[in-house]
Amino acid sequence: MKKTVISILLGIIAFPAFSQEILTLEKCKELALKNNAQAKNAELSVEAAGQQKKEALTKYFPSVSGAAMGLVFDKPLMTTEVATGYPAPHDKVQVDIIKNTLVGGFMAMQPIFAGGQIINGNRLAKAGVEAGKLQKQMTENEVLLATERYFWQIVSLKEKMKTIEDSETMLNRILSDVKVAVEAGLTTRNDLLRVELEQNRLASGKLKAENGLKILKMALAQHIGMSSDAFDIDVPNLLSLENLTDSQDLTGLENEVKNRPEYKLLETSVDVARLQRDMEIGKHLPTIAIGASYNWVKMDLDKQTEQNKNVGLAFAVVSVPITDWWGGAHAVKRKKLELQQAENTKNEKTDLLLLQMQQITNERNEAYQQILLAKKSISSAEQNLKISRDNFNAGVMTLSDLLEAQNLLQQSQDQYTEAATAYFVKLAEYEQVMNTAH
Repeated sequence: MKKTVISILLGIIAFPAFSQEILTLEKCKELALKNNAQAKNAELSVEAAGQQKKEALTKYFPSVSGAAMGLVFDKPLMTTEVATGYPAPHDKVQVDIIKNTLVGGFMAMQPIFAGGQIINGNRLAKAGVEAGKLQKQMTENEVLLATERYFWQIVSLKEKMKTIEDSETMLNRILSDVKVAVEAGLTTRNDLLRVELEQNRLASGKLKAENGLKILKMALAQHIGMSSDAFDIDVPNLLSLENLTDSQDLTGLENEVKNRPEYKLLETSVDVARLQRDMEIGKHLPTIAIGASYNWVKMDLDKQTEQNKNVGLAFAVVSVPITDWWGGAHAVKRKKLELQQAENTKNEKTDLLLLQMQQITNERNEAYQQILLAKKSISSAEQNLKISRDNFNAGVMTLSDLLEAQNLLQQSQDQYTEAATAYFVKLAEYEQVMNTAH
């Protein structure tokens, strides 16, 4: 019975570790696009722009309205005399007409010409949809890039943890050898203290790495919409990297930049400024509309003169904004200046986008070269440690020199890890700015 209880408890303790989902980088990206709040809001912005476009489309159709009104005058609008025939044949009485009135009806109006405001309003709404889609693409790019950074930072710390554990194993062997040497009187306890101090240094570094790993994992979990306890990441083998590319080709960037959503958004901003200028011009042009209405009128309620009328009406309206022309000229000029500003901004930021593309290409190539240098450093450090260990065992090298050789290997391995993870982050940035990310 006691064994059964122990087995159940062990199963409960072990279950969370086995229930963790192992996430690849691509899976993290998929979850980020699905669950990240920024990505969700970008999708909602596109939907809102689509609704605005549909709203603008309704301006092409007639507007229909209904209204009802009651009127009570302090005195009748009309009076008339009515013959009564009593008491004399020619006797008359004065009657009030139109004092209490109810009016109701429906009216439909169709704009014929509105200075281009309806057409340009629909074009503006369409540009808003395009801008929303571009903003969504840019937001998704930012979310994906943040995912890459979190992922590779976690990989970097996990690899550094492995390096520390390898160094701990190596130090434990050295400590065992030093203890034997101290007991045999071949060395002093100072050497033993040096090894213990080095172990404490590694323990301190390991604690910092563990805390950093927890924070980064929590950040990634919030980013992709999961609990940090529910997953772990699939760490690739950084020491067997293949298909690393190094490109110095910076030609044709002028064509590449036009595929970027940032550039397309700049073009859209110029189009919007141009349409806003045209809209402002249209506000100060004559407008023409036709319409029809159907009304019923009930006059002199509850009186002998009560009358009911049903009236149909067709009409045309021409409106000319005369007094607005003066102020409107300044408004149009302001919109023209804003259009020039949008064009200047587009030209300036296009140059900055080209500069960014050149810079990120150089940074990616530099990160690639750092990997090659770090590989050489690991090879040299491993050879140096092997020679140092042999010399120490032969008694021709001090313990301090051996520990220094071990530290150099750990540093070179950490440098390689940092170079490799930095390369993948730069590669992600490069693929985004070159519009080659999948």
